[in-house]
Amino acid sequence: MTVIGVLALQGAFIEHIKKLNQIGVDAREIRLPEQIAELDGLIIPGGESTTIGKLIDRFELRAPIVELAHSGRPLWGTCAGMILLAHAVDEDTRARSQPLLDLMDLTVRRNAFGSQLDSFETDLDFPAVAETPIHAVFIRAPIISAVGPDVEVLSRLENGQIVAARQRNLIVTSFHPELTSDDRLHRWFARTAKAATADLLPTTGGAKIAG
Repeated sequence: MTVIGVLALQGAFIEHIKKLNQIGVDAREIRLPEQIAELDGLIIPGGESTTIGKLIDRFELRAPIVELAHSGRPLWGTCAGMILLAHAVDEDTRARSQPLLDLMDLTVRRNAFGSQLDSFETDLDFPAVAETPIHAVFIRAPIISAVGPDVEVLSRLENGQIVAARQRNLIVTSFHPELTSDDRLHRWFARTAKAATADLLPTTGGAKIAG
């Protein structure tokens, strides 16, 4: 069975766990470095990006998360998780001491739509995942303000703002897919994790296939 971890330091990790369990995935709350080696994929949930980033370093999770990303296993950052995976944050929205994992070649803008009172819901075209629109919930959400040449844009708002992207095995969404009844993004991520694990299995000669 595919094993997907959800970083459970702060934020909306319980909702991701429930969604994964509903689709038959072995979902685990991750708080310790040694737990990451057992995973086929990892989700960094929404919450307070500065707090989550500081806790990642406090609990010595940075190195195993980076190792997972470099191994070819998928890593998905939602909302605050998207900020943490980014290379940079727009200076005028960057919090003091904002830790970043710097794993994706993109720049994000924090709280791009205002305060929690400005939260909203909308339907998004997401052709990599579904033929029909995906309902998305935005809560104090960031957007992607710039992407590098290796980053694939997966979804935009009607005004063109980028709200989902992928760079190889790394995926980010600025919204909260765990807060709707639609499970297509979680199913897609689970399939991605299963496929990546199959690619990393040893061949009969003992070598590993590149992820």
